[in-house]
Amino acid sequence: MTPNKNDCIPEKFIFEQVKSCPVIVNFKGEPVTSDAGLTLIAELDRKREITSRLAGCFKDYREPNKILHPVNSLIAQRIYGLIMGYEDINDHETLRHDPIFSLAVGKVINSGQGAITLAGKSTLNRLEHCPEDVSSRADSRYHRIEHDGSAIETLLVELFIESYRKPPRQIILDLDVTDDLVHGNQEETFFNPYYRGYCYTPLYIFCGKHLLAAKLRASNVDPAGGGLEELQRVIKIIRSKWKDVKIIIRGDSAYSRDDIMSWCESQSEIDYVFGLAPNNRLLQLSQSIKYRASQEYSGKLQPIVEFFQSLFPPSPDLKNDATAFVRNSVWYCSLDYQTLDSWSRNRRVVAKVEYSEKEVDTRFVVTSLPINKIPPGRLYTQKYCPRGNMENCLKEQKLGLHSDRTSTHTFEGNQLRLWFASIAYVLMNALREQCLTKTEFQNATVETIRTKLLKLGAVITISKRRILIVISSACPYRKIFATVYNRLSKLPYPG
Repeated sequence: MTPNKNDCIPEKFIFEQVKSCPVIVNFKGEPVTSDAGLTLIAELDRKREITSRLAGCFKDYREPNKILHPVNSLIAQRIYGLIMGYEDINDHETLRHDPIFSLAVGKVINSGQGAITLAGKSTLNRLEHCPEDVSSRADSRYHRIEHDGSAIETLLVELFIESYRKPPRQIILDLDVTDDLVHGNQEETFFNPYYRGYCYTPLYIFCGKHLLAAKLRASNVDPAGGGLEELQRVIKIIRSKWKDVKIIIRGDSAYSRDDIMSWCESQSEIDYVFGLAPNNRLLQLSQSIKYRASQEYSGKLQPIVEFFQSLFPPSPDLKNDATAFVRNSVWYCSLDYQTLDSWSRNRRVVAKVEYSEKEVDTRFVVTSLPINKIPPGRLYTQKYCPRGNMENCLKEQKLGLHSDRTSTHTFEGNQLRLWFASIAYVLMNALREQCLTKTEFQNATVETIRTKLLKLGAVITISKRRILIVISSACPYRKIFATVYNRLSKLPYPG
């Protein structure tokens, strides 16, 4: 069908400007990208071999002489897309024509050849779609790429170990669960009343900002379900490399289970600090420090009330006004506690009571760390409270790298998507720790680093001699870009 002449795109667009020359717009410029900073990620990936090692966890049953896009190229393209904020496979229908992505995955580009085309959505879908009716990928017609889940899980722990130059004296492993809301008929999704929706509840293990495990789970399982097995698997790999490292396991009250605590107590150099849900017996045992906290608070409040009474006329609001100048009284104590049925032995419980005029906040943690090594106040503030930083890591995973984009039908396919987002996080964290230290981005989130350092507009000029990527001279973070480049250049190439 011949297009109507009226539907043709004009060669130029002229805008009349008041007190100015005419402004002319056309589509004849050099290729332009908005992702010039991806060159930094690609260089770091080549030095650390992260996506290439992930590709080693896959088996490709396609005929070698018919492969246009090898597995390592597909995986790098998918993960780089997540890093740059492209959460869907559909986005790659356009990204496949972007020269920056072609360069990043290692395609050879020169001026004498046609446009380089990367994998589109259909090809990438064959990488991560895991149909339940295919028992053998070698015999499948369309889905002939298979992944090894246990190898990917092991790789995440190995990448964590390799991030250290020498074995640390102590590490703290944080466990937590988050919600992954779904929309559709994905396998093994159930309504979860706590999260108020149909979702998955993936289990994560972090050490600081390092991700060690991301296990997709149905939302109808126990919050601690699979936690002990994942800990045993991760710690076994860590112990094979670092035999003498001391390990502290930390989590909220969902993990104060007898099987997890008993296993930790049976191991050498493994301790735990878990939150503990309050009950009437624990509240009764902590009455003594509640009384002391109330006495201390009253002692701090009374002089200020008397001072206000000497300055202002009597009023029932004077006491409330005085509370703004008094800090809450916080007291800690250690308790020897055992449940009636669920625990097999007595354990040390640390109680925290925070007393104010309006409320009394009482919280508990259970630990295997003895009181002669760490007093209750330090245990709560220095060992337990920092676990809140893991929430920021989970937010980076979900908001920055779209780990909750688990929209394929099969559970296995959604687990693979979660691993892709996890590897993307590992790459971004490696950039932050190895290249952005002592810069304003050393503690920045994934989204901030992407927006300010990676999402850079540039003009790409391809000639026979070179490929020139020209970024605007007005880029406000050109010095940090140069710093990252210098640090990347000092990293050795593998082998």
